[in-house]
Amino acid sequence: MIARIASSLSSRVRPLRALLRGAAVLVGLSVLPTAVLAYADLLPEGFDLAILGFESSPAMDLPHVREQLAAGGPLRIVAFGSSSTEGVGASSPAAAYPARLQAALNRALPHLVGGVSVLNRGIGGEHVDDMMRRLERDVIAAKPQLVIWQTGSNDPLRGIDLDHFREATLTGLRAMREAGIDVVLMEPQWCPKFDATPGSYRFRDAVREIGEETGVPVIRRSELMRSWINEARLTRKELFAPDGLHMADRGYALLARAAADEILRDAGGPVRVAEAAQ
Repeated sequence: MIARIASSLSSRVRPLRALLRGAAVLVGLSVLPTAVLAYADLLPEGFDLAILGFESSPAMDLPHVREQLAAGGPLRIVAFGSSSTEGVGASSPAAAYPARLQAALNRALPHLVGGVSVLNRGIGGEHVDDMMRRLERDVIAAKPQLVIWQTGSNDPLRGIDLDHFREATLTGLRAMREAGIDVVLMEPQWCPKFDATPGSYRFRDAVREIGEETGVPVIRRSELMRSWINEARLTRKELFAPDGLHMADRGYALLARAAADEILRDAGGPVRVAEAAQ
């Protein structure tokens, strides 16, 4: 009789203990989000972490690029922007960052059937309105999986209103995403002319903020350029063209490598380009 009572009590206590344990874990997770990985195996089977605001498989920033890589290619990229994309300051079109990016990605992804093509759609001197006028013709109509949009460089130099720049940039991002295209933003450069132009770096900051707001990766070119000098990877003379505004060959080579690494990382690829762009 006593054994049966003890067995009955035990069968009732076990579910209660499990419930209390699950409740304790939930409280811990709500207080300390980083505990998810440590305690996920203690949650009830089939428990949906999404109700706590977590995703079991975070979405990639470049899902269309990832899909194309998984399918084995080919991968088409449009480099969209102004003079830094066109390659002003480079010794030849082959030394501009889009051509170097294509070479770097093809070295890093030799298995892709059809390879990687990077279409250069840069026109020097353009600001956001100029680029928006040709977005459909030069970018969306090419049906790329990815666009690298270099923007914000000429806008402060030509007196474009910052709020207008933000609104137009968001409109462009929305149009490309609705067309099934992934986007990476590239912020303005660091250069002596920008240093001498009041308010110019507000456009750099706006590009970063837009990236954070929309979940779009941003190549922080200004920050990268400063680091290349500080780390003695190249001299100012090697980084800048004689006009003090545009990049020279060595700078474009490092920019292409940084862009390639950004693409591979955001697409979930395990490969890094390393020295391939040199």
